[in-house]
Amino acid sequence: MLRDKILKKESGIVFYSLTPPKVNTDLEKIKVIANKQIERLRSLNIDGLLLYDIQDESSRTDKERTFAFTPTIAPENYSRNYLTELKVPKIIYKSMANLTQGQFVDWLLSNQDIEYAVLVGASSQQQVQLTNFSLHDAYDIKNKHLEPLLIGGVTIPERHTKKGDEHLRIFNKVDKGCSFFVSQCVYSLNDTKNLLSDFYYTTLDNGRAFSPIIFTLAPCGSLKTLQFMEWLGIEVPKWLYNDLKHSKDILTASVNTCRNIAIEIMDYATGKNIPIGFNIESVSIKKEEIEASNQLLIDVLKLLKTGKSENKSENKASHIMAIDV
Repeated sequence: MLRDKILKKESGIVFYSLTPPKVNTDLEKIKVIANKQIERLRSLNIDGLLLYDIQDESSRTDKERTFAFTPTIAPENYSRNYLTELKVPKIIYKSMANLTQGQFVDWLLSNQDIEYAVLVGASSQQQVQLTNFSLHDAYDIKNKHLEPLLIGGVTIPERHTKKGDEHLRIFNKVDKGCSFFVSQCVYSLNDTKNLLSDFYYTTLDNGRAFSPIIFTLAPCGSLKTLQFMEWLGIEVPKWLYNDLKHSKDILTASVNTCRNIAIEIMDYATGKNIPIGFNIESVSIKKEEIEASNQLLIDVLKLLKTGKSENKSENKASHIMAIDV
């Protein structure tokens, strides 16, 4: 059971994540999309399926969005109406962007069948000011109205490099009721290890318990996808950006890079007994990138099963060598 793994703070939890179809998608096409997703995932040994709540984040940055924003079907509705045949736990993302307290209470009361959720804060302070309702308010409301709901939080390694307090944000969210964490997509290993290091030593120094952190990995199949990742706030080191950009096969290069990042995170966390896992996603809706994310999921499941010790000989190359295809 996923709940037991989370509450026992086990390592090796694996999620796959999807973005529901756009709201203007034809009903029959939605059914086709859902059936393909079910068929693709039903044979894979994942612990849960994450369903994103996509919001317009244009107020977060002045940069032009790489892909135009179109609202998507609410994740809880997509799960309930189209994915019931996929017999894995569903983890519903719920964004607090533009929500009032009353609207969030209504959402909780209308979705008491949901077992797992990740509550996500607004992407900018302006949104919080407009509704006078923050993520920390949401935690209090959830604990009051739907206590059995097991919730997770978002963690962003890049934010730790900029502000130095991401590990403290994790502790604050744990104190508010979060039992696990899902990271933003990871391409910067240095940012990730810095966060894990501060998380580890602060946990020990304060006699606290570790919470599972699920690190997100996503292949990149084109320069446009890479640029969209950067727009989302994903930190791609300059050397890696250059090598991916000039690679003869950017998709294979990025899958190799993600696999090596997973190995290094596993090695670092295992040595310190930090419970970690992985979430695999495809940022793009292109068929080849979705297929690559599926292969990455298979590779990560194999890595977690065998451990890095059996993979050292084939992974001695650095990240630069890994993307030199």
